[in-house]
Amino acid sequence: MDPHLHHHQHQHHLQQQQQQHQFSHQSVNIDTTSGGVNIGGGGDRFPQWSIQETRDFLMIRAELDQTFMETKRNKLLWEVIATKMKEKGYNRSPEQCKCKWKNLVTRYKGCETLEPEALRQQFPFYNELQAIFAARMQRMLWIEAEGGGGGGGGGASGSKKKAISSDEEEENDDSDGEKVGKKKRKVKGNIIVGSSSGGNNNNVVSSLKEILDDFMKQQMVMEMQWLKAYEAKEEERRIKEMEWRQTMEALENERLMMETRWREREEQRRMREEARTEKRDALITTLLNKLRREDHNM
Repeated sequence: MDPHLHHHQHQHHLQQQQQQHQFSHQSVNIDTTSGGVNIGGGGDRFPQWSIQETRDFLMIRAELDQTFMETKRNKLLWEVIATKMKEKGYNRSPEQCKCKWKNLVTRYKGCETLEPEALRQQFPFYNELQAIFAARMQRMLWIEAEGGGGGGGGGASGSKKKAISSDEEEENDDSDGEKVGKKKRKVKGNIIVGSSSGGNNNNVVSSLKEILDDFMKQQMVMEMQWLKAYEAKEEERRIKEMEWRQTMEALENERLMMETRWREREEQRRMREEARTEKRDALITTLLNKLRREDHNM
């Protein structure tokens, strides 16, 4: 056998093994400290997502969320997101952005039972995702109300599940033409819940009220926390201002005392000067009278 041919076949076999190894080990890794994602084994090719990069990504994704819900061919939307990320200075492919979004949704669903303090430590992007899904639920409920009402779906919790489940169906890859029709019917069924059941406007209104109540409660909690922090800072500022006023009053009192002492000394000096002047005038008058008497006697 030709040795060159044998060498070429050996290299081709090694390349196939490397490609199979890379494909079998391709996965999505979550960096819990920086909020980053690596796709595959090449950490240098796909750097981890920083916290700021993830927040910018969520801001862009929130702006396009309504378009994602209305458009079934979302491959172009991920390309738009990748382009917007590049405009902000991040080099991410549409597939990376899509995988990052799936990752964040999975983390969000796993954090629903955690306490707020644990949420901030384990998943710092919970509030951003909650805002996106809350806005989505509002749109869904308004669409249901305008469409004559649908099957209630179990109140606020049911609406929340529908919003997240609709996101999961919307995120499925639509490159396969045979699945477009099925996915379109699924997403449409989740956005506009069948109006054929009809007559459940009360359920829609109650669900909307529950969602808004929950949202308002969260806002009140955040506002109370902010108010407490503000009051603490205001109290600290007030104490410092009081100390400053007391210091200034003490300095003013000291200045007044020094001025009073100076005025007293000045008054005493003036009185001494007047006494000396009077004595001098009396002495001069006496001398003049004496000289006149002497002249007169002569």
